[in-house]
Amino acid sequence: MINEELLEILACPKCKGSLSLNDDEDGLICDTCKLLYEIRDDIPIMLIDEAKEID
Repeated sequence: MINEELLEILACPKCKGSLSLNDDEDGLICDTCKLLYEIRDDIPIMLIDEAKEID
C-alpha cells in the first residue's frame, strides 16, 4: 500500500495533475490524461511509456 504522504506529493508526469489510488490499490490514476500508473512492490512506476490507458 502506498503512503498517503507520498500520494499527496506525486503528480502525473505527463500533465503534472493530481493522481488518485485505484480501487484495487495497485495503481495511480490520472483522470485528466486517462492513464494508470502501476504500483509494483510498493513502488509507483511513474513512466509515461509504461502507463496504461483507461476508459
